[in-house]
Formats: sequence, C-alpha cells, structure tokens
Amino acid sequence: MNDIIPTKELHITIDSLAAQISLPASKSISNRALILDALSYSPYDIENLADCDDTNVLVSALDSNSTTFDIGAAGTTMRFLTAFLSKTVGEWVITGSERMKQRPIKLLVDALNGLGARIEYLENDGYPPLKIVGSALVGGEIHLKGNVSSQYISALMMIAPCMLKGLKIVLEGKIISRPYINMTMQMMDEYGIDVDFLGNVIQIEPQEYQPIPYKVESDWSAASYWYEILSLVGKGGVFLKGLGENSYQGDSKVADLFEQLGVKTSYMEDGVLLSPNGELTTRMEYDFADEPDLTQTFAVTCCLRGIPFKFSGLETLKIKETDRIAALINELAKLGYVVYEPAESQLAWDGDRCEPASPISIATYHDHRMAMAFAPAALVTPIIVENPQVVTKSYPGFWGDFEKLSN
Repeated sequence: MNDIIPTKELHITIDSLAAQISLPASKSISNRALILDALSYSPYDIENLADCDDTNVLVSALDSNSTTFDIGAAGTTMRFLTAFLSKTVGEWVITGSERMKQRPIKLLVDALNGLGARIEYLENDGYPPLKIVGSALVGGEIHLKGNVSSQYISALMMIAPCMLKGLKIVLEGKIISRPYINMTMQMMDEYGIDVDFLGNVIQIEPQEYQPIPYKVESDWSAASYWYEILSLVGKGGVFLKGLGENSYQGDSKVADLFEQLGVKTSYMEDGVLLSPNGELTTRMEYDFADEPDLTQTFAVTCCLRGIPFKFSGLETLKIKETDRIAALINELAKLGYVVYEPAESQLAWDGDRCEPASPISIATYHDHRMAMAFAPAALVTPIIVENPQVVTKSYPGFWGDFEKLSN
C-alpha cells in the first residue's frame, strides 16, 4: 500500500466467522536472522523473510553501498543496526523519522561506547541521528537495568561473539521481555554460538558464527488480531497458516490468554485452528512484561467484551512507535470506555463508560498495532481508522485479510 490513504471507514456485521489466513512472517525473527546471517557471512537466502517496512529497511541497509542509512520509523532496525555498524569497519550515519529522533537510544550507545565503540550524537544528546566509527570492539562486562528494551540487549548479544573479550551482561532488577532475549539466544545457538543465560547474567565468549539455511516462522503477534476478531464474533472459526506449538516467539502466549476470552486453539500440521470455547472471564489481570506487544489487542478486546481489566508490566510501551498507554486511553474513550493508568506502567478499566465520540475516528499515531488492534471494533460499531497504511510496518496484507470478513 504505497499511496497515502488518510482514513478507512469500517463497519462489518457477520453472524459467524469462516476464514483461512496466511499470516506474515515474524518480524522479530526476520530481523534477528538478517543480522545473524550478515555476521556469519552466510551464502544462503533466508526463507520466508517478512515483507514489511521494518524488515525491508534492514534488508536495504545491509545490502547498501551507502554510508548513510535512513531507517524511517523502524525501531528494531535502529537498535540492531547501531550495534552491527559499531563493529563494522567504516564511518556510518544512521537516522530516521521525526518520531525516531524522539526515541531514546542513550542506554545502547553508552553500553557500546563502554565496550570500545565510537558513537556520537549528531543532533540531540541521547537520540538519533548517530555518527558511528566502526572498528573492532574490546568487549568486557556491562550492567543494564532488566527493564530496558529487550532490543538493546539482543543488539548487544548478537555482536558479542565478535568482541575481543566477549561480553558479560549483568541485568539488574526485574527482567522484562525475557522471551525476546530467549529468542535471540536460541537463534544464536542455531548459528553455532554458545550463550549462557543463568539468573540475571548473560555470558558470551568470543566465537565464530556458522552460516546455515534459515526459514522464518509466521508471526504470533499478527495472529492476536484474529483471536480478537473471533472473540468478538463468538461463532465459527479461523485457520491461521504457518504457526506452530513450539515457537520462539513470546507472543505465542496469546493462545493461552485468549482461553479467558472465549477462544480455543487447536494445533494442526500446518497451522492453528481457532474456535469458540464458550468461556469468558469476569475480570482479566495480567503482567505483560514478557509480551508487551499484545497489550493493545487485549485492552480493546476486554473493553468491547465488557470485561474489566488491570494490566501491568508495560514499562516499554511509552517508548514504542508512540506512547501506547496514552494512545489507548485516548482512543478507547472515543469508543466510550474510561481507561486509565492506575500506576506507572499499568493500564486498567473498571467498567466505567463515557459518551462515545460521533463519528468514532481512531487515531493511529504512526503505530501499526493501534490500527490493527482497533480495526475489529468495526464488528461492534462503525469506526474510521486514520492513516490505515501504518499496518505495512509489520502486516502489509492486513486490510486485504480483514476485508475478507465482509465477503
């Protein structure tokens, strides 16, 4: 979807759901695989690579002969590429969109500079754009708070085997997004790297990556919107191709969590079948520290199903594509739900209602997950989704798949 479409009007009425969906490949796995492929000097093409903005930007950067990279709004690419370029001989500049220039990167830059990198800020201290003079990194030991973005930790882990002394990361306090750290560790293992992750310490000795053929699995985060849709419709079923039971992705937890919201998951040979289970909790409480990208899906679903909730572990939501906590509070109010932040990094709804907006025009804040999490509200009430093309960041075919519902 290359043309800028300012809004998308949606209202769908169906009695029962019957859909078969080919989900996009996992962006998280794709972007890690691209870095690991480059570090191993692999001759193999990655199979089933995600076709989305974030991954395409990283592919372009890694294939480019340029020394300046504009990665737009791709946060994963900014973090992974900053670390990768810091150990790649040359002088590099990496920049991005105006929103990207507001997203902090100081923790990663400080960590890399402490390990021997030479990175400086070209505009505002602590934020992109960056100038990087790439060279061999010494490595050593660093201490990071466990509640920093897992992308910082993964970026450091992936280049650690290339450091002269290897790397020891000591994580202090509560560790959030642990499944993403585990994903990085498991994928590094596939590429021949031993990673020790015991307690709060990650230890990686100097080693050489081994190139391998790699196939990316489908995206469990993208699956969450189909769970939401079936929960709202309550009848029929959805088959999601390319998902498996033993996934590296932390967001595969969506299958267990939606048991509380009326959806059963059956694992088949080439995907999963979603069907109603007739169950609905009266209140949902959950710590999303390990699966922060699912928060929007569950907040919208719970409101539309009339289920009060309290969600915690949302430390990283304020530094995503937008401040997702504030965005959810604003946009759910347009649907008539009084959602609030009871404490730092929490989100709650006690059942309180307010007058819905008229018309209901959902702002997406340059955030793909806002668009996709709110789209199913069209099954309940007419809505307008602003800047719908933001879904290209992770799920370019989303609107085509969504419109199958009305066929």
